[in-house]
Amino acid sequence: MKILALESSARAASCAVLSDGVPLASAWQATGLTHSRTLLPMVEDMLQNSDLSLAHIDAIAVAAGPGSFTGLRIGIAAVKGLAWAAEKPCLPVSTLESMAWPLCHLDGVIVCAMDARRQQIYNAAFRAGGGTLIRLREDRAISLSDAAADLAGLDGPVTIVGDGAALCFDALTGAGIPCRLAPVHLRLQSAMGVAMAAQRLWPDGAVSAHALAPVYLRLSQAERERLARSQRI
Repeated sequence: MKILALESSARAASCAVLSDGVPLASAWQATGLTHSRTLLPMVEDMLQNSDLSLAHIDAIAVAAGPGSFTGLRIGIAAVKGLAWAAEKPCLPVSTLESMAWPLCHLDGVIVCAMDARRQQIYNAAFRAGGGTLIRLREDRAISLSDAAADLAGLDGPVTIVGDGAALCFDALTGAGIPCRLAPVHLRLQSAMGVAMAAQRLWPDGAVSAHALAPVYLRLSQAERERLARSQRI
């Protein structure tokens, strides 16, 4: 089975193809260019250079959230367009879970952290070992102090991944929790991690292009401001 995966939830953008669990191709960049400009050209170039087309793909996976509101919308829209045109099923993957999969060979706890601003992180935790993951904490938006308090009781070496890893590392070490940062080349979100996570969703977790939707975990700034205005009124 071949899975095409896209990741655009944060600053980095990437795409990858996984075939029966084996990486076939990938492209990744974190240059600061907008994902609306880079993502689909990356997909097109990767497939063309790998002598692949959408006809060879069985399902299209995407990091559905949490993450940047704009980044998630771009990734979801791109996958909807590709899947609709090619009549392919979609696999919406937790961004946080996908970040842990490239480290599933480790023995210990993988703490996933994305910078959610306002002294918060998007966070989940998994126990890694034997090439698989067991979820310990559900995806959530949580303050750094609450995350440190909640994660204090986890047993085993703790490795932190994600674009919020440095923030989380400071919070955990400040609370006396031993931990380490994942190596730089495995720290940020990647489409290969999305593809690895998507394997476990097939086929029961597949959805149509029409049903594919982002998972934000919290209200956008515009929605928060609108809610605050309505409460004042």
